[in-house]
Amino acid sequence: MITKGVWTVLLLLLSNTFMTFAWYGHLKFSEMKWSQNLGLLTIIFISWSIALFEYMCQVPANRIGFKAHGGPFSLLELKVIQEVISLTVFIIISITVFKSEPLRWNHLIGLIFLILAVFFIFKK
Repeated sequence: MITKGVWTVLLLLLSNTFMTFAWYGHLKFSEMKWSQNLGLLTIIFISWSIALFEYMCQVPANRIGFKAHGGPFSLLELKVIQEVISLTVFIIISITVFKSEPLRWNHLIGLIFLILAVFFIFKK
């Protein structure tokens, strides 16, 4: 049986994957022949359409995970989890899909600080 905490994290992973493509995916459109003549409003509409799926995962994730709704996480814990997932998903997509810049030492140190942030936020 999957716990509420695991459901929360899985839905946030899915949500942030959609979010990353909604926010940054259109930057790859210029490489795709079908989209080269699309106007800005069309690009915005496509991004909003993708973002709808983000919200369909993010809202349930927060409701399932929030202590006031029977979940295991406080509001602050939910936000920190979301930020770490968001940056992790962004880095993975940036490296694998965009291939625009390599992961450098300062990025790794930043990730270490994020892990430390999670540690301190969850420390009782």
